[in-house]
Amino acid sequence: MRKYLPLAVALLTLGVIGGAAIAADDASNPPPVYTAKEPNRYSWSFQGPFGTFDRAALQRGYQVYKEVCSNCHSMKYVAFRDLEAIGFTEPEIKALAAQYSYQAGPNDKGEMYDRPGTPADHFKPPFPNEEAARAANGGGLPPDLSLMAYARPHGPDYIRSLITGFTDPPKGVTLPAGKYYNPYFGNTKEHAISMPPPLSDGQVSYADGTKATVDQMASDVVTFLSWTADPTLEERHNIGFKVIVFLVILVGLFYAVKRRVWADVH
Repeated sequence: MRKYLPLAVALLTLGVIGGAAIAADDASNPPPVYTAKEPNRYSWSFQGPFGTFDRAALQRGYQVYKEVCSNCHSMKYVAFRDLEAIGFTEPEIKALAAQYSYQAGPNDKGEMYDRPGTPADHFKPPFPNEEAARAANGGGLPPDLSLMAYARPHGPDYIRSLITGFTDPPKGVTLPAGKYYNPYFGNTKEHAISMPPPLSDGQVSYADGTKATVDQMASDVVTFLSWTADPTLEERHNIGFKVIVFLVILVGLFYAVKRRVWADVH
């Protein structure tokens, strides 16, 4: 056995050296790291401490969601009656809700039945369950959009960049079947997303006559999604403004009292 010991030591040494060489080569040639493109920065009316939502943009954004996005994406945390806050009247809300049917019951015969929607109902999802949603979208699950605007950093900018950022894949990139290239999505070389480009010019006819360009529709629907994610934003801003005014007045009163109390002290 002793005569084979030098050979074993030599083989072990070669193995260690070879492993170190491979590790060094891997360290000097690390695999490429892919990251999603940073979203563009946009100006929004609701940004800043005094930001407010543009009611016309909110209503147009709801129209884009209803006619385009709702075919795949749910919005389960929003009820029809919530639309009153963005300028819809009670009769308009009742008419919007009545366009959908909801299962109710059982009736006096123990049977379930369909009824028209009411303002108290939440937006009806496009699919009955997750499995049906995946089957209709090539295995991908369209996310609920109720809170999407705050699901990522710079959420409004991200959503607008994503839905307007579809391009042809660069040279050398092969997309899986049924996928689309979007540099703002995913941390892989392919940046492959299951959703096809959702918007095209003239896709909707705005009731107020606004020209429905891709950028206009993207801006409007992002404004609407930002409202659904934070419907109390304006209320908070209003309270904050009143608090600031109160504090300014209070400081002024304290200063006047101080002057009065110490007026005779030299």
